[in-house]
Amino acid sequence: MLYETAADWQDAARKHVVLFAMSGLGKTHVSSMLRQSGDWFHYSIDYRIGTRYMGEYIADNAKAEAMKNPFLRELLLSDSIYIGSNITFENLTPVSTYLGKPGDPARGGLPMDSYRMRQDQFRRAEEQALLDTGYFIERAQQLYGYPHFVCDTGGSICEWVDAANPRDPILSELSRQALMVWIRGSEAHTEELIRRFDRAPKPMAYQPEFLEAAWRRYLDEKGVSETVVDPDAFIRWTYAQALAHRQPRYQEMARNWGVTVEASDMATVRDEADFVAVIAAAISAKE
Repeated sequence: MLYETAADWQDAARKHVVLFAMSGLGKTHVSSMLRQSGDWFHYSIDYRIGTRYMGEYIADNAKAEAMKNPFLRELLLSDSIYIGSNITFENLTPVSTYLGKPGDPARGGLPMDSYRMRQDQFRRAEEQALLDTGYFIERAQQLYGYPHFVCDTGGSICEWVDAANPRDPILSELSRQALMVWIRGSEAHTEELIRRFDRAPKPMAYQPEFLEAAWRRYLDEKGVSETVVDPDAFIRWTYAQALAHRQPRYQEMARNWGVTVEASDMATVRDEADFVAVIAAAISAKE
């Protein structure tokens, strides 16, 4: 690990961390709090994906929808209007909207081939955004003078890495640059995440093998064809399975590449000093 002991971490003039967990367990909240302290650069993987690697896909998809409207088509063709996405750290809706959901087009679904293509686009974008971490650490220090750095990853990081492989290219690079920190939720957290998702289902990115298996099981269980699947029903049905699929992958990442902080402990963090103390305790627990 980049910081072998709690003292190494506490005494470090430059503290670099990568936070990973399921969405909804506090990664972005803590990262934003650290950014507001003035000494931490906040690198959002999802923001980087949406602005650098998928911005054209997102804008072109919106333009394609606008071109179906004769009024907007005329304005677009004459360069009278501009269509772009307004992505912020707090609003990543353009990315998830582009990812979409598979199923009945009449209910907002995508054909499965299109959905697979967008999933693959996202995978490649997230992998590259993760590998950009070192560049942003250097940029934050040299260009802006930030001594500390927090990388706020997306929930799907575990889908693209092999934590059992000591030569995994993404995890090798991340752990060389920063301390990997898993925010581990409890069963109560999981139940709340499922309830929250059920109220407002949103698109997710899945490992291809997991997605294909879930899609086949869903079609068989419901006895429906691909073109009549209710998109929201499918992703609700898949969500709890995705949580169960990701939990051991996160755990292996933390065991082999970093440390674990309980979500309940991270929730007590109110300032930079609290954060440093919580991470120091996690490192001590692993020594």
